Amino acid sequence: MWQEIALDAEREGSLWKEALRSRGARDRVPVFSPLIDERFALAVETIYEGYLVHYGRSRLFAPADRDMALLLGDYLYAHGLVHVAETGDVAAVSDLAELISLCSQARADGRDGDAPAWAATASALGAEVLDSARTALREHGDASLLEASARGAAGDAAVDAALAAHARHVG
Repeated sequence: MWQEIALDAEREGSLWKEALRSRGARDRVPVFSPLIDERFALAVETIYEGYLVHYGRSRLFAPADRDMALLLGDYLYAHGLVHVAETGDVAAVSDLAELISLCSQARADGRDGDAPAWAATASALGAEVLDSARTALREHGDASLLEASARGAAGDAAVDAALAAHARHVG
């Protein structure tokens, strides 16, 4: 999976190739893909990598400056959405697009809640069951429904591991 993300970026052009960390400096630990169906793993980790380029410490890339980070993160978001679209699951595409929007809004508003949003979306990808939980975060800054949804779907241990890994990358 990590090699595929890196190779796809290299194929896109020299700018992304230059932004890749050296092979030995890459972190290949999945964060939210352990909560999902394997067919979505590449898509979710690609989108999450874009999120990390924007808001945290990327596992695979070290962009030279903030402008490059913004462009690279957007490329990774788009590329991840292409991967999930290839599965034919329109609801999963919609869930991930909602996740990107929700996390961007939470970050812009200085709110927490991105980690439970990621965990809930990953664990319920394509099920179209998170509308009220997303609304609670978006309108009230309350991520408790998202976290409860993730824990109900994936279990406490898996969600705890994902949230801890996320905290290491985003802080």
